[in-house]
Amino acid sequence: MTVRESDLLALLRELDDPEWLEWPRGYDPGQTGARFDRLAAQLEEDFGAPCVAERDTQDSSEYGRVTVPAGATVCGTRIVVCISKFGSLALVCADNPGAFLGTEDAQAEGELDTADLGKVNQALAGLGYAIVPEELIERDYDGPSRLPSHVQRPSWWHRFFGTF
Repeated sequence: MTVRESDLLALLRELDDPEWLEWPRGYDPGQTGARFDRLAAQLEEDFGAPCVAERDTQDSSEYGRVTVPAGATVCGTRIVVCISKFGSLALVCADNPGAFLGTEDAQAEGELDTADLGKVNQALAGLGYAIVPEELIERDYDGPSRLPSHVQRPSWWHRFFGTF
């Protein structure tokens, strides 16, 4: 199932509460961690390799990242899955966030295999994550929250995955 861009933008706006910058109201770190652990285990099973799971990023609205090692992917480029503390938002990147203009760009450059991306997306969808394309999350932020002054050009990425 493909979620329309307008629906994802509406979700980002709905989750954007200026009173809660680092995590949402009612945030349950135990529940978020348990789902994150299931994601890491699923990706390890799907790719047949240990995946690095970094979690609970301090002073950040990002919960953590799961990295599928380059050696386990068809193209030899690692896949990084970033998980936000907000609304189960997930971001999938080839190599690192910002390394490409998005997954389509990475695929066009031969750095991300369609089947590998499908495995990651299926694991995320199966666990109830909302996958936000990098092209969308990098758009200029125009919501009501006051983002940190060190951010030169605020984007939706800064709002839901950045540090405070």
